Amino acid sequence: MKKSAAIFHGLGGSEQSFWIPWLKASLQAEGFEVWTPSLPDCERFDDLDLWVNDVVAKSSQRHYDLMIGHSAGGSLILRLLSRNDFSADHIVSVAGFIKPSADMENNPTVPDAFNIKQIKNNCRAFTFIHADDDPWDCDDKQGEFMRQHLGGTLIIKTGDGHFGSDYYQQPYKTFPLLLVHCLLEKSQSSNKPESNG
Repeated sequence: MKKSAAIFHGLGGSEQSFWIPWLKASLQAEGFEVWTPSLPDCERFDDLDLWVNDVVAKSSQRHYDLMIGHSAGGSLILRLLSRNDFSADHIVSVAGFIKPSADMENNPTVPDAFNIKQIKNNCRAFTFIHADDDPWDCDDKQGEFMRQHLGGTLIIKTGDGHFGSDYYQQPYKTFPLLLVHCLLEKSQSSNKPESNG
């Protein structure tokens, strides 16, 4: 039986944005069935309910082996997992956020829209990938904030910005590191020895 994956783009994006087509093809080559929806226009973090409703209406399943989100797509996953009808074995959030990091020092709490206990009940493995120079404050501090609340693995890259941005002319068409972490769960469950060659 094929493993299932869903990949969600960020604000202003689509299923063709940055590394999403490459990752989809790479996961399909590994035997995954991959869903990459183009979500409705959504300009603000507060509008994420539009995306939640769209995914709930269009998703053919309520459990995914793997869910990947870029920027607000990572936040969308956490909103879905805050419900009682979505779950995943492993999520990978790339430059994601729970809230704008400018607010974190003054208010170190998670917004009510995210149910931390429910998210942890609905997913067993979390990976957060962030850069130390993200132009929209989705940086390593944001990643550490999510790791502290959800657990999991935080990967910090130096100088990689938002891992894809039209505004900052960062094409980021491939993302080998992301693929490695997407496949970690698969390789661990297959009990096959890893090759360093």
